[in-house]
Amino acid sequence: MELKKLLIKRSSNKVVYRLNMDMMFEAYLAHESGHLEPDDIPNTKEPVWILGKKYNAIHDIDLIRQDIQTRLWFSYRKGFVPIGDSGLTSDKGWGCMLRCGQMIVAQALLFLHLGREWRWSVECRDKTYLRILRMFEDRRSAPYSIHQIALTGAAEGKHVGDWFGPNTVAQVLKRLARYDEWSSVAIHVALDNTIVANDIRRLCRGDFKRPRAKSWKPLVLIVPLRLGINEINPIYVNGLKTCFTFSQSLGVIGGKPNHALYFIGCVGNDVIFLDPHTTQPIGIVESKEEDHERKTDASYHRNHASRLHLLHMDPSVAVGFFCRTESDFDGLCKSIKDKMMCEKQPLFELREERHTQWVPPVDKAQEATTANQSPGIVPKS
Repeated sequence: MELKKLLIKRSSNKVVYRLNMDMMFEAYLAHESGHLEPDDIPNTKEPVWILGKKYNAIHDIDLIRQDIQTRLWFSYRKGFVPIGDSGLTSDKGWGCMLRCGQMIVAQALLFLHLGREWRWSVECRDKTYLRILRMFEDRRSAPYSIHQIALTGAAEGKHVGDWFGPNTVAQVLKRLARYDEWSSVAIHVALDNTIVANDIRRLCRGDFKRPRAKSWKPLVLIVPLRLGINEINPIYVNGLKTCFTFSQSLGVIGGKPNHALYFIGCVGNDVIFLDPHTTQPIGIVESKEEDHERKTDASYHRNHASRLHLLHMDPSVAVGFFCRTESDFDGLCKSIKDKMMCEKQPLFELREERHTQWVPPVDKAQEATTANQSPGIVPKS
């Protein structure tokens, strides 16, 4: 009798579990088809920040949607030509950080060539926009393609199919930008939690001691950071939120452990992000005259994002900024000094020049060299 009751209970539990799963799946389908209002933007009086632009969640919801929809969204793809000798025709399961890297550079190119206020629509056939998009398509000839990023990763010790961290993808994008003559952007990766202003000026306009040059190479500044050990230290919350409020903001690449996300804004203590973990078939847009080209173009955009509490992010992130002009860069430096350096523990340091590296006295040099060669001792930089 007891055994019969137990079997009935187990059977009932299975039915309830199956019903719950069916309801969740139906809710997901309804959400994707637009039958449910997405919850990425809460109904709140707190400001919503999207890549340096401030919105009112109650009155500006349509403008927020247009801004989110304009962002280029790169997700997993399947069916592309194999990458090198790997035989891989999809980046599902390993390419999420590579896709986030594409997204942060793509936003910089949109800002550079079309401006921050430009907006995409399903009817858009702007030649400049289409040219930008083609630079990220899944083919070897595209300068920022998944093929180029994965193969260039070998210089950073990564095999095709390996998972990248924020710093690795930033270093790879820095290499690839040198071949983008049309945009001629300079990607600077600020290491050791330090932005050295004059290093950047030298990079973008040569000898910065001369009179201000007429030409400044547009700057994509990426700052890799570790904001905790296993989780983000709450001391960094305000600083990270502040980054989204700067007009030069390109957002943040990071995510959750082995689950990369591209964070484009914040509201309250939540971050707003685009998630690359959707697998779509490849497609070519070309001039967007055919139906399949229009469909492919639409697959690079979403009408809503997602939301996550900031403390649930992985502590390994990379913050991005875009400075079209030297004045933009000067403004960024001023904003960092005024709004971030006052924090008890700033996200990063801003210096005009590098620290002078300490060199041991001549009579102690041999002793120092010997000590640094001892097992387990790493020379300080």
